[in-house]
Amino acid sequence: MNVLVACEYSGTVRDAFARQGHKAVSCDLLPSDTDGHHVIGDIRDLLDGEWDMLIAFPPCTHLAVSGARWFPEKRADGRQQEGIDFFMDMVNAPIDRIAIENPIGIMSSHYRKPNQIIQPWMFGHLEQKSTCLWLKNLPTLESTDNVLEAMMDLPKNKRERLHYLPPSEDRWKLRSKTFQGIADAMADQWGNLPSQLSLL
Repeated sequence: MNVLVACEYSGTVRDAFARQGHKAVSCDLLPSDTDGHHVIGDIRDLLDGEWDMLIAFPPCTHLAVSGARWFPEKRADGRQQEGIDFFMDMVNAPIDRIAIENPIGIMSSHYRKPNQIIQPWMFGHLEQKSTCLWLKNLPTLESTDNVLEAMMDLPKNKRERLHYLPPSEDRWKLRSKTFQGIADAMADQWGNLPSQLSLL
């Protein structure tokens, strides 16, 4: 398949699909952290290409409920609407299969509720971070390695490691990187679908 990974600089999801033999291309305004097919630029310039699947990670800065106290000023100056419009550009991309990832935020009411909310501990990571998936012509992800019980034995600052990261220049990058177990599940479960998939 030709897989386009939107707003990904880490290469985690791109490389997971590439290892399965797919032609996977990532795109972001930043250069990729790893070698691989990567386009630096606006993802919207690529959406009309011949893609079989789009996996998108639109910026959540103006959409996530964790930043709700800044919503009034972001609504007033247009930043939140820009975030909503960009998210919807991913939704409306002319691509048969689409997955859009974002934390819990306003898109559940501005668009629709997500098809699924996943956690890193469902895929072998001893951490919790609620992640929403909006899906088009893709099945929900199945847990591959549920480590909830082991994770709950950890102190809160360990199982919510990303939330407790100290301020730094790259804190936002560390918080936004896809967990490897989730990327592998996407490639394993979505990369082997039949060529034609009826609407779910």
